[in-house]
Amino acid sequence: MDSTKRFSNRVEDYVKYRPHYPGEIVSFLADQYDLSADKIIADIGAGTGISSKPFLEEGYKVIAVEPNKEMLDKAIELLGDYPEFSPVSGTAEKTTLKAHSVDAIIAGQAFHWFNREKCKTEFRRILKNAGLLAVIWNERLIESPFEVEYDALIVKHARDYVKVDHRNINMEDMVLFFDPAPVELNVFSNKQVFDFEGLKGRLLSSSYMPVKGEDGYETMVEDLELLFDRFKENELIVINYATKVYSGIL
Repeated sequence: MDSTKRFSNRVEDYVKYRPHYPGEIVSFLADQYDLSADKIIADIGAGTGISSKPFLEEGYKVIAVEPNKEMLDKAIELLGDYPEFSPVSGTAEKTTLKAHSVDAIIAGQAFHWFNREKCKTEFRRILKNAGLLAVIWNERLIESPFEVEYDALIVKHARDYVKVDHRNINMEDMVLFFDPAPVELNVFSNKQVFDFEGLKGRLLSSSYMPVKGEDGYETMVEDLELLFDRFKENELIVINYATKVYSGIL
């Protein structure tokens, strides 16, 4: 499946049920890299704007670059009232931005879809000298009994989860991507608390899961309901994340 079109039919679930990023990431980057609110940030693969919003809330100028029309339209709907928000139709490999026009680049969950060789060239083209790159994603933990069985349910019902899972990218990969510049990893805690409908929405927000009307959908939902009933507490379930931030001067 074309990675730029994978989420076209999942926009609403993506907006409602995908985890956001801890707000302290903004202050961490500001303190660590002197990233002040007068700097221009390009959010590459911005999707519906989940990664743009924390920076917009702190007054940063954010150019949201996204190739998927449905996702970008939703970002405009949700973030269009922020005066410093600028949506752009483009890809990580061809952003359409001017050379040396941004002070920093952030990339969220979409990073694992990028052609790394081509996007590294593009990132260096659009960054000003000594420009910051921060690659940020929420890695769902597989530690509690529920989390272990939830992941097994995904593996059972998904189309290409094992192939496209962002866990396939590790520190060694990021060292190679940033080379010859150094990169550091910082980890922040994050979580979501769901009732059953929320948990179902979170599952369906992933591009590798069957949607309603597709083969395997009904069986998947039945398995999810059984899993929820086994582990729920006060009709709720918790999904924990490690929010990883790989950062450096590219």
